Amino acid sequence: MRTLRRILFSLTCLLALPLAAAQAHETKAGDLVIEHPWSRATTGQNGVVYMVIENHGKTADKLTAVSTTISDMPMLHTNYMEGEVMKMRMVDSVDVPAGGQVALKPGSFHIMLMGLKAPLKEGQMFPLTLTFEKTGKVEVNVMVQAAGAPDAEHHHQPETPKQ
Repeated sequence: MRTLRRILFSLTCLLALPLAAAQAHETKAGDLVIEHPWSRATTGQNGVVYMVIENHGKTADKLTAVSTTISDMPMLHTNYMEGEVMKMRMVDSVDVPAGGQVALKPGSFHIMLMGLKAPLKEGQMFPLTLTFEKTGKVEVNVMVQAAGAPDAEHHHQPETPKQ
């Protein structure tokens, strides 16, 4: 009986590994670590991508562009308050401080996917190319989560620098 429990426990752990890895995927490029790029499932023609970008280097970098084949117009955006109204605007870049991090998260910096070629479906993954001023192009895989997914499925709540 004890052996059977060990086997069942081992199988459960093995089956959980892909799910845990999918929830916490990351990409390393030079001094940068891009943590858990994610989006929510959509029904319309626009989507949003979030992630945390850590810079383990001694030199600041800058996210300057994004591209993907699933959207006609991917672009960098930020949210801001004007009076009592939350607004959104395009930005030219997002600073990634040396030895620091920036969070692309709801209510702050994010990547807009305007003109999606098809709705994003939960469980789907798609490629997104990030272009950094110093690091260059970095391809990441974005995981699509449920439409009602919490704002931060990853476990980081870093401050986002002002632009």
